[in-house]
Amino acid sequence: MNVDAHTADKKMVTIYIEGRPHEWPKTEISYAEVVTLEFPDFLQHPERSYSVKYKNGHGDKPEGILSPGSDPIKVKDGMIFNVSPTGQS
Repeated sequence: MNVDAHTADKKMVTIYIEGRPHEWPKTEISYAEVVTLEFPDFLQHPERSYSVKYKNGHGDKPEGILSPGSDPIKVKDGMIFNVSPTGQS
């Protein structure tokens, strides 16, 4: 994601999803936002499910799992996310 004139004044952090850096302009990120960064067609395929794990998070919750419908989590620079397709029933 390129920083344009509209986001230049916002604090950007670099998060890593499957090893690839992404500039993120928000203080929080949701399950759907993480999955969409890795799989851009995610919202068009609600039947697909993914496991989202993170590490290097904030001090009160440095690692964990994001689930569909869970509250967004705080992001910080250098946070790492792993997104994997799960088996479907």
